[in-house]
Amino acid sequence: MPKLIQKSGFIKPGKAAGYIGYIATRDGVEKLPGPEGYMEYMAMRPGAERHDGHGLFSSQPVDLNAVMKEAERHTGPVWTLIYSLRREDAARLGYDNAKGWQMLIKAHQVELATAMKIPPEQFRWYAAYHDEVEHPHIHMTVWADDPKQGFLTKEGIKAMRSVLTNSIFQDELYSLYQRKDISYKELTAQARMSLRELVQEMENTICDSPAIEMQMVQLARSLKDVTGKKVYGYLKKTLKAQVDAIVDELAKVPQVAECYDIWNRLRDELESYYKDTPRQHLPLSQQKEFKAIKNMVIQEAESLRLGVLTFEDNQMADEPPDNTRFRDPDLSNEDKRSVIEMLERDWEDGGSASIAYQLGRIWRDGLGVIPDDEKAEMWFYRAAESRHSDAQYALAKLLQNQRRIIEAIPWYEQAAENGNPFASYQLGKLYLSGEGIPKNETRAVEHFTNAAEQGNAQAQYILGKFYLLGQEVEQDYAKAEHWLSQAAGQGHAYAQFFLDHMEEDRDPSALLCATRLLCSMAQIIRDTPPPAPPGIHIDRKRFQQLMEKKIAMGHKPDDHEEQGYIGPTM
Repeated sequence: MPKLIQKSGFIKPGKAAGYIGYIATRDGVEKLPGPEGYMEYMAMRPGAERHDGHGLFSSQPVDLNAVMKEAERHTGPVWTLIYSLRREDAARLGYDNAKGWQMLIKAHQVELATAMKIPPEQFRWYAAYHDEVEHPHIHMTVWADDPKQGFLTKEGIKAMRSVLTNSIFQDELYSLYQRKDISYKELTAQARMSLRELVQEMENTICDSPAIEMQMVQLARSLKDVTGKKVYGYLKKTLKAQVDAIVDELAKVPQVAECYDIWNRLRDELESYYKDTPRQHLPLSQQKEFKAIKNMVIQEAESLRLGVLTFEDNQMADEPPDNTRFRDPDLSNEDKRSVIEMLERDWEDGGSASIAYQLGRIWRDGLGVIPDDEKAEMWFYRAAESRHSDAQYALAKLLQNQRRIIEAIPWYEQAAENGNPFASYQLGKLYLSGEGIPKNETRAVEHFTNAAEQGNAQAQYILGKFYLLGQEVEQDYAKAEHWLSQAAGQGHAYAQFFLDHMEEDRDPSALLCATRLLCSMAQIIRDTPPPAPPGIHIDRKRFQQLMEKKIAMGHKPDDHEEQGYIGPTM
């Protein structure tokens, strides 16, 4: 596998002159009188390509004696670097001579200086090329004019290697990136499909985890004494450890574990393209790309502490079903437009409110037309004025979605008075939250009860939770079981979950904590796509030039000979 080998070291102040002399004047080449040590080795060792009696080079002509004196006087750190290629790679790519290496370092000395935290104008470097049989290489010394400048980190070492590798293997990287990118995109497409299915499953799964429930209750109690911002970054270490433990417990849920495994495998595949060693698989709580789940854990625990009621109604039907022809998947858009024109003519000819209501849903949902809220509102209003309860409710919901709560509430009230259970349920939520209307828990319970008695499963579920938890009403297990059973009988999965665990010694307020965290994790995974390769974007003209160059070197036009590389670090 073609790659650039890099080694780095450090010389204490005052010792650099010997190093430079050593690499400049090693046995086997003509030596200059006087200096000894590593600087001589760089310039005069066997195989060193000599210039003016030594092998040292830099961005400008080099006087070995002057450089050694400069190094000897330098009181700051001096770094040593070795860059090596395999013989066949060096010969093929033009790095089997000092000139090739000198041009490479000169072209990237600003990037190298930046990686070493040295101001470019203070960056001093000297190198010598050694023509070893197996691994031709260069030795370099680097320092800053200001002895206080310069600091080499692991990230800096990676950055230096990356920029030189990309330059050395540029042509091959273009071709390789293109092939790797195609392969990775195919792999990613399969992974995305799997992740999408798992995310949907997570959003529709009730997570039964007593361990998470217990940890969430403990965290909620701990948050009671926390002042200031209740976000992960501001918490004490002990509380952070509690949050991390909950996240890692969530990682044991099969769907989460499988999603994280897919994400890690994609990351491994990507990094295998340009890293020598495999990356470490961190616990979910320590993976920075998924850190958002930590604050969601804290928010959930705080809601638990404050007794905030949750509704779990995102997946629930919130209006009567639409069984009109417009829901027929085989109906073409042209046919839909014809039906719309017919409905509009019928309305003009004195049609009923149900026609206006149907046209409102057509424009709201974009059935055969581009969605248009203004037209939807117009048609809903015409039907609502004729006391069509479903239209009154649909109009109120449309207004609420536009944050026009004050306008929405009268229509909700009219729809509820006309027997619409969905409107009663929404009024219950509004009175409970105090959104756009004075908060009134008694009125909220009345509206939920009204909707529940009309058979609204979601209202039955909420009433069951009220009586089970003793929130807004006096705790009553018999009434809780009654309403939860009514909802479960209509297929309400959350109601059935509470029924199944009513006799257990578990905090009912925490029963759905794990489920809500699972939904939050699903959203985070949805928003955190698989890692993308760094890629090198190549235009058609450049690709054609590369193909012509490959053909001139003896390759066939469709030759996809694999070439490995070590590329940019992440």
